[in-house]
Amino acid sequence: MESNPLFPVFLKLHTLHTLVVGAGPVGLEKLNALLTNSPLAQVTVVALEIIPEVEELIRYFPNVRLHQKQFEVQDLDHVNLVLAATNNEILNREIQAAAKARKLLVNFADKPELCDFYLGSVVKKGDLKIAISTNGKSPTVAKRLKEVLSESLPDDIDLALQQMAALRLTLEGDFTEKVKVLNEITSVLIENKKQ
Repeated sequence: MESNPLFPVFLKLHTLHTLVVGAGPVGLEKLNALLTNSPLAQVTVVALEIIPEVEELIRYFPNVRLHQKQFEVQDLDHVNLVLAATNNEILNREIQAAAKARKLLVNFADKPELCDFYLGSVVKKGDLKIAISTNGKSPTVAKRLKEVLSESLPDDIDLALQQMAALRLTLEGDFTEKVKVLNEITSVLIENKKQ
């Protein structure tokens, strides 16, 4: 049985420039995922057809620029990441070739074979963020796991994170000693699950 070879990473989208190609329902879904997780993300949206919900969403995000036009290779200038949300196979192949030529990472909606990366389902409670991947096999399973984890995690988990951050700043000693103390304190998180 093949394991999931994907490498999980969390990007600081406010320091990068993301291009979204497409502003229909799927483009809205991708844009919403970006902005929900990273409200200060620098995003440019390029699309011929724009649904009203996309226009409504970006009103609240001054870092998003919307261009109603056909995609052109020059749209990839000064971009770090690309999300393609089109149902046009020829356009998708054009975006893929142009992005590869520029060594840009690209995600295609519902086209895992074209993707350099996938967008996972995300559970968020304050500063805690958990991303779930099924290696592109079943977004539905990822969505269900998101629901289970979201319901299982206590709402006050963020308070614990803030307290741990404050405690961490007060600890003295070398890295190994600090890790030992923090491991002892957080062991309660798994001890309750064992009982």
